[in-house]
Order: sequence, then C-alpha cells, then structure tokens
Amino acid sequence: MTLDLFRADAYLRSCEARVERIDETGIVLDRTVFYPLGGGQAGDSGVLALAGGGELAIADTRKGKDAEGRATDEIVHVPAPGQEALLAALKPGDTVTATIDWERRHRLMRFHTATHLLCYLVPQPVNGCSITPDYARLDFHMTDPLDKEALTHGLAALVGAAHPLTVGAITDAELDANPALVKSMSVQPPRGTGTVRTIRIGGEGEAQIDFQPCGGTHVANTAEIGAVVVTKIEKKSANSRRVVLGWAAAA
Repeated sequence: MTLDLFRADAYLRSCEARVERIDETGIVLDRTVFYPLGGGQAGDSGVLALAGGGELAIADTRKGKDAEGRATDEIVHVPAPGQEALLAALKPGDTVTATIDWERRHRLMRFHTATHLLCYLVPQPVNGCSITPDYARLDFHMTDPLDKEALTHGLAALVGAAHPLTVGAITDAELDANPALVKSMSVQPPRGTGTVRTIRIGGEGEAQIDFQPCGGTHVANTAEIGAVVVTKIEKKSANSRRVVLGWAAAA
C-alpha cells in the first residue's frame, strides 16, 4: 500500500519515502506526493533523489494493477527512458526523496478546479474528461448549444469572486442517498474505505458553487486559477457537447 499524501495536502511538493518494490512497471514507494493518472487528471512527473546520489527522473505516475488488471492501493512511479544505471543502483528498502514537478502540477490543479466551475455553469452530466497542463476538456451529455463567450465570462466571474475550496468526505451511505452528487457518467468515485473524498467550492446552501466527490488535486481558492478561457466547443455526437479550456495569454 502507498500512502497518498497529496490527498490531504495538494501543495506538498516532496517527501522522504522508502522503496517497496521495483519491477517492469516502475517503482512503488511506501508514501508519495505523486498523483497517479485518474479521474481525467494526468499523472505527475518529477524526480526521486537517491540517498547515494543522483536523481531518477519520473515521467509518469500510475495506479498499480493486479494480475487481473484491477486497480490496487499501490502507486507506481514510471521512470523516464535511459536511466538503467540509476535503476540498477536502487533496491527495496532504500530511502529516496520524491519531488514533483511543481509548476506542472500547479497547472493541473488550476485546470482541475476550473472544470468544477464549468460543471456549475453547465449543470449537465459529464461523460468524458481530460485534464492536462496545457488544456482541459469536459464532454457534457446534452443536446442544447453552448456559448463560448458566455462560458468564458462566467468562468472569469467565478475565478474573480475568490471562492474558497474545501476538501471533505461523506460516507458511502450518504453518497448512495444523494446519487446526483456524482457528475461523471463514466468515472465513479473510489469506494472501499467507507467514506468518499469530496470537493466543495464556496460555502454551503445558497453560497455553494459546486460540491461533488473527487480524488484529484485542487487549488485552495478559485482566484488561484488565473485567466482561463473556453477555446473550443464541439458537437461530438447528437447527445454530447465538448468544452475545451485553455490558458489566456501570459497565464
């Protein structure tokens, strides 16, 4: 099992960790600040600094899988190519310092929070999502047209209002009693511990902007998102509208 430190603190940039396992898929640590690909959000990159010297570049981070291909509670750090010598020097039990590419992660956090604001502006089920450092997209299950400029202005207003974001949790039973909290049609929130992590933007009641289960990393306040714009709206099918977000100039 890998302790996922980013769940409690998305701003944590590095940690010391112990190597648990090394195989053809990558490196498993006992704890990490690296977010694995999931929920539409790209996996982190960064470096593992070896106690004996040298930095092993991590190109991607993925969830572990068992022999049947099911997700496990391990997080796999995927080395970049061409690092055979450093990999050969690493063994289970070694201590490393894991450090994420913070600039890249912060862009992912900003975009991820922006997609939650988009869910508020377009209150329709989501049937596809991709969050990268350079763009983000949501596919909405709907037939009505969307206005690119209106959505851009709406996002700017929500960002400028500086709404706080709160990480919380609800029980599985509470989620079962409120299925509408799950906005995604294709990705279900992880279960198994009895509680489900939630993200709330704004206060409760009428002051609430968005509230939904989510395991991704986010900024603490919408003002931190900065200038994002809707770059494209596409009709992907008769029942699907794709909204693509990008950075405004100098974002």
